[in-house]
Amino acid sequence: MKVLVAYVSRTGNTKKVAQAIFEEIQATKEIKELSQIHGLEGYDLAFIGFPIEGYGPAKEAAVFLEKHATGKNVALFITHAASEDSKNLPEWLANCKASTTNANLKGMFNCQGELAEKIADYMLKSKDDKLIAWAKMRPSTMGQPDSARLQRARVWAKRVLESLP
Repeated sequence: MKVLVAYVSRTGNTKKVAQAIFEEIQATKEIKELSQIHGLEGYDLAFIGFPIEGYGPAKEAAVFLEKHATGKNVALFITHAASEDSKNLPEWLANCKASTTNANLKGMFNCQGELAEKIADYMLKSKDDKLIAWAKMRPSTMGQPDSARLQRARVWAKRVLESLP
C-alpha cells in the first residue's frame, strides 16, 4: 500500500496534524505540501489536509480535490480556529466534505488550531460581526493543536488505514 499525506498550512497548524498522521502510517508513505502534488495516481490512499477559510475548504484544496480526487480513496483532515463544539462547525465541515463528492471519502478529522495573530488582526478590521467575534476568541486558541488533538489525529489515521481492504 502507498499512502500520501498532503496538506495546505498557512500558520503551521495543519502541518502539525499532517506530521502526526504521517508518523502513524505503517506503509510506504510520502508527505508533501499540496502545491507539490500533481495528482493522486499511484496512491492507494491520500490524506488531504487544509484549514477552513471563508467557512469552507482552503481554495487550493477544493480545486485540487475537484480536479484529482474522482474515484480516489481520500481522507480529509481539517484545522480551524473554532472549538470542536462550535455551533457553526457542522456547516463548515459539510462545505469541506462537499469538495469530495466524486471521491471515495474514507474519513474526516477536524481539530482546533491556533488563530494566527496576523489573521486575527485582519479579522478585527472587518465589518463582519462574526469575523470580529472569532478574532476576539484568539486567546482560547493559543497552543492548538495541542498534544491531545494530535494524538486524536494519530488514532483516527490508524482507524482509516485499518478500514481499507
